[in-house]
Amino acid sequence: MLVDYLKQGVLAGAIAGIAYGLYVMLVANPLIGYMEALAEGAGGAESGHEHAHTAGEHAHAAGEHAHAVGETTTTVVSIGSGIFWGILLGAAFALAFYFLEPALPGRGSTKGYVLAGAGFLAVSGVPWLVLPPTTPGAEQAYTPTIRIAVYGGLMLAGALIAATAIYGYRRGSTRSRPIGLCLAALPIVALVAVTTLAAPTIVESGPLPAELVTAFRGLTALSQAALWALVAGCFDRLQARARDRPSTEQRVALAASSRS
Repeated sequence: MLVDYLKQGVLAGAIAGIAYGLYVMLVANPLIGYMEALAEGAGGAESGHEHAHTAGEHAHAAGEHAHAVGETTTTVVSIGSGIFWGILLGAAFALAFYFLEPALPGRGSTKGYVLAGAGFLAVSGVPWLVLPPTTPGAEQAYTPTIRIAVYGGLMLAGALIAATAIYGYRRGSTRSRPIGLCLAALPIVALVAVTTLAAPTIVESGPLPAELVTAFRGLTALSQAALWALVAGCFDRLQARARDRPSTEQRVALAASSRS
């Protein structure tokens, strides 16, 4: 049974990863390229003629590098990395679903989407409240080791918040669904309020306009949420096909026996 779940999770993750890789290739990469050019232009304007000369050399080097890499390689890397990330999420989703399915609220496919929401909250949502997606030209406090440790701690906090929200919904929904939803939202709202007021500023947006940075971070968050949702949807579809297969085989066997 566990092996079947893993197979379905990996396949669901691969399907979702292809879609995510196409998003990276068609949307994320061009947007990051635009932001890099904008950040370099802003830095050159601030540093005067000497820095402008240096920026010109960097631009020339960047042009040579872009020519060497080529569009085909960029496409392969984008889709390949998307598939790899999707497979990782799909396998983790399948394992979690196998062990946690009885504790998840809802029926049918709802359980999968609840788990996907909890996964997004733990892996991306909560950590990004303190360590948002980095933009070109951004300045970061602390060393990479400290930032990784902070991110890992926030992932654990996100998992705890997700578990608390699910538990609150299960307890409250025994009285009514609105009460359950309120109890589920309470720990999430409290965490957002605390991090907004008390979290240290670890990432500075740099020279880019604040609106562009906000749009980029929002788009990144939406793409990850969509990836989790697509993994859950594909996994549910694969499970439904696996459940229907024995019934189909039985009908074929009965039809064959009736003809004989």
